[in-house]
Amino acid sequence: MHYAIIALYVAFALFPLYWLFKVSLTPTKLLYSEGVRMWPSRTTWENYGFVLTNSDFPRFFLNSVIVSVSTAVLVTVVASGAGYALSRFRFRGKFWLVGLMLITQMFPLVMLISPIFRIFTPLGLTDSLLGLIIVYTAFNIPFATFLMQSFFDGIPKDLEEAAMIDGAHRFTAFRQIILPLTLPGIAATLGFVFTAAWSELLFALMLISKTDASTFPVGLLTFVSKFSVDFGQMTAAGVLALIPACLFFFLIQRYLVRGLTAGAVKG
Repeated sequence: MHYAIIALYVAFALFPLYWLFKVSLTPTKLLYSEGVRMWPSRTTWENYGFVLTNSDFPRFFLNSVIVSVSTAVLVTVVASGAGYALSRFRFRGKFWLVGLMLITQMFPLVMLISPIFRIFTPLGLTDSLLGLIIVYTAFNIPFATFLMQSFFDGIPKDLEEAAMIDGAHRFTAFRQIILPLTLPGIAATLGFVFTAAWSELLFALMLISKTDASTFPVGLLTFVSKFSVDFGQMTAAGVLALIPACLFFFLIQRYLVRGLTAGAVKG
């Protein structure tokens, strides 16, 4: 019974991906003439060919990779240091700092578009991948810091104290002893931030107006015209956009599973 429920849940979760792939292989004429079918009577790779050779999707794809990877690495580096400081040190204003970081997560992002745009415009950061990286990094650091702090809290302080007694500096103990133990947390943080930056649309749409600097969520809108939607090409682009995310999670899967289950048991 349990396996049947799990199988139904997995099928329910994967069905949208199956339908995305199915539509991407369906010729445009059959999308409307055949009605709803589990599999088209005829398939084609023309949509993928058009997306890869006759559209700007490869440029959108590369921009998203640059922004997402850069953001994930920057946020993880900063959050690792900040999370370690919050976990290990007591300092004046710590309570208010944590409260301020929590408050930043309470504001709707749409409220911040106008002030960010007014700040970025004179600095030349609009229509720039650097501007997107800065925005994504700033908004992801608070949550990533709390996430990393929880992993550092689960590591006994005795380990680094023993290393410092043996003559190691705190940074050396942090780098050689604590960081290897927090690889699951680092992987979980990387995965979370990468996914958030990869799929973000609001700021990418508001801050970027040039095609050369657009990311793939904005690029998907190019398949929507005033009077029609190219569903085949849009779904083909969507399937291709899943590839880097799947590869990324495949590479960090071993550490990610450990990170998500860390703290579930004690001992």
